[in-house]
Amino acid sequence: MKKHILDTMKRLYFIEPIVAIYAFASFMVYPLVQQYVYRRLWLEITNSSYPVSDNTSHCAANSTSHSRQRDEVQKAASLFSMYSDLSSMIPSLIVTLLLVAYSDQRGRKITIILPLIGSLVYTLSFLAVSFFELNLYLLIAASFVSALFGGIGTMLGGCFSYVADLCEDSKQKTLRMAVVDMMIGLLAGVASISTGYFLHAVGFNWPFFTSAIFQAVNLLYAIFILEETRVIDQSETVACCQAMQKLVCGIYNLFAGGSSQRKWILVLLIVTFSSLSFVNTGGLSMITLYELNEPLCWSEFLLGYGAAASTSIFITSFVGVYLFSLCLSNTAIAFIGMLSVAISMFMTAFAKTTLIMFLVRIPAMFAIMPFPVLRSMMSKVVSKSEQGALFACVAFTENLSTNGSSVVFSRIYAATVAWCPGFIFLLGAGLCIIPISLLGILRCFHSLDSNDTQALLSEDGTEASP
Repeated sequence: MKKHILDTMKRLYFIEPIVAIYAFASFMVYPLVQQYVYRRLWLEITNSSYPVSDNTSHCAANSTSHSRQRDEVQKAASLFSMYSDLSSMIPSLIVTLLLVAYSDQRGRKITIILPLIGSLVYTLSFLAVSFFELNLYLLIAASFVSALFGGIGTMLGGCFSYVADLCEDSKQKTLRMAVVDMMIGLLAGVASISTGYFLHAVGFNWPFFTSAIFQAVNLLYAIFILEETRVIDQSETVACCQAMQKLVCGIYNLFAGGSSQRKWILVLLIVTFSSLSFVNTGGLSMITLYELNEPLCWSEFLLGYGAAASTSIFITSFVGVYLFSLCLSNTAIAFIGMLSVAISMFMTAFAKTTLIMFLVRIPAMFAIMPFPVLRSMMSKVVSKSEQGALFACVAFTENLSTNGSSVVFSRIYAATVAWCPGFIFLLGAGLCIIPISLLGILRCFHSLDSNDTQALLSEDGTEASP
């Protein structure tokens, strides 16, 4: 009887609970990371406690002499973020590429379980540093260790490969991937709002501890309840070197196989996706520091509401994908989303009041739409047996662009914060021209609708993913 119950429980193909819990647990930590580092650096640089107030802003309480110290703290915090991103970038890139491609031979769950372990290690490290007041730079070592298990790019690459395995047609695939993105926004928003009150009431330790509990539960679900979509015959097990050879061949065949037009389309789509990810992630990584700086000087409450407003765009983007897909092509939907990113960044550069800073989230409401759409478009040009290799490349380039953008944007922000804090967002808005231009070039030479894509792929016998 017990065995029957366990077998029944295992037959679940729902990836959404993992994404939801991961988003909730992660966004209990992410908004706090920069705040914790910022407050520790404030204490070290100014030799004074961080000004905490129940007001919406504590700028008014600061004299002119504090402005220089605030700029120093801003610069130190952005450089710390850069060092942390650099420490995790290389191992995360390698692990992401290998694991997600390996999932074609050995199943998708490994690409989900290992990053969850890494996230748990990362959160427990923050809890230890906060609770015992250890050296702040131990967090950089924690970033490196957690990256050895992969990062968010690895897990999302595995999740999207998992979704691609289950979906029967391109529209279902686009909507299911949009649902995954929406789950991130929905739960991240709830976590972000609660984090501000949590921090004000009990400090940093309890949010870190609560996040660790959720991540442990998520890990148990992934190991014992989530079913594998690619069941591998144990007789097919091969030696490690042979498995590595298959990985390399799978990624090579992704670009070497098929027609030259297919390769051209695939490369352009990946570069478009990565360049947009570079701009979007780079801008978002600086939002918290920008809001902590003058003239905004947001409290933890406003930071929580601001983070929730930012993550709500995942929900509005899902609604946008669903509604626009009824009357517009995938390319048009992606264009709208890219313009949404550019306009919101341009407005952020000139936001000097709390009201305007919240209002800049309105033009950003469709900023996430291009990502599930571009993933779906890429997924349609490869066969089902190549989904893992595809999403390994996508996750690799996404990790490279997101980590690289955080490093680049952090360094530029540190250099420009004293004379123009909003410069980084003007730069991001300008860089949006790159993905918009690339998608425009692609649109001019190929319609990218489902029928044309499958016809193109069938020219040399490649089986298109439905």
